[in-house]
Amino acid sequence: MYLDIKKKIGGKGKVASIPDAYLVDLSSAREPKLYVVENELAKHEPLKHVAVQILEFSLSFETTPQKVKAIIKERLQTTPTALQQCTQYAKNNGFENVDYLLERMICGDNAFNALVIIDELIPELETVLISRFQFPVEIVELRRFQSGDGERVYQFEPFLADISGGEEGGGKLPALDPSDIDTIVVPAQDEGFEEVFIGENRWYQIRIHSSMIPKIKHIAAYRVAPTSAITHVAEVQSIEQWKEGNKYVVNFTAPAKKLGPLKLVPKSTVKAPQCPRYTSFARLKKAHNLNEAF
Repeated sequence: MYLDIKKKIGGKGKVASIPDAYLVDLSSAREPKLYVVENELAKHEPLKHVAVQILEFSLSFETTPQKVKAIIKERLQTTPTALQQCTQYAKNNGFENVDYLLERMICGDNAFNALVIIDELIPELETVLISRFQFPVEIVELRRFQSGDGERVYQFEPFLADISGGEEGGGKLPALDPSDIDTIVVPAQDEGFEEVFIGENRWYQIRIHSSMIPKIKHIAAYRVAPTSAITHVAEVQSIEQWKEGNKYVVNFTAPAKKLGPLKLVPKSTVKAPQCPRYTSFARLKKAHNLNEAF
């Protein structure tokens, strides 16, 4: 739920800021989240402006969480659809009421999450946002195109689309709750798989959502055609920034072990991974094919 609220947060005599909006994320039954939103245009010197804004948001949020809670609660009370959704979520998932739900999202440890929505993401900005803060910063690049007659279209990747578990296991398994995610699955060519995944006990130049990094305990390799299957999995020792860039290297605790193989199911709704995907180690161990892995 995107809540368009522009009100000052922060205590008197302390850092104060005005976020552009808030995003209430109820995709997990156990870990509801609130994102503080910064909407930005690339032409406004984003490298300097956005980084400072995000830092100020985090300081304001942490010093006055009850003020943030009051702002969100006030908006929900004037937005019937959003209030109804929060009320139903609280009832279904063991939260006493909406007030307790907001308390859980806003006042707990490590509660601050940021979302930057920008029309053009420059590599330098992405590197700063994923490597310079001790809290998660998610990024959505929303590009706008306009035809000669004024018609507009927008290009973007849906927010955390690769985390939602939308295929629901090919129709046979329930969707994976985001709070259960602990494994990243990476596509690998045979040569890279043998030289790096097996030979070096690591995998590098991976894009990983910043909010997922603390959760990842295992990494699995999906070997592309002709193998077309997840064949190995390794326990993760560490995840580090790769060469001062906006990608990561995952180092293994021990050599990867064989798994499956969990083969791609032809003509299925679950397609061969073209980029990193997320799942749980428990689901991988029980799976018989790629459908059941996700």
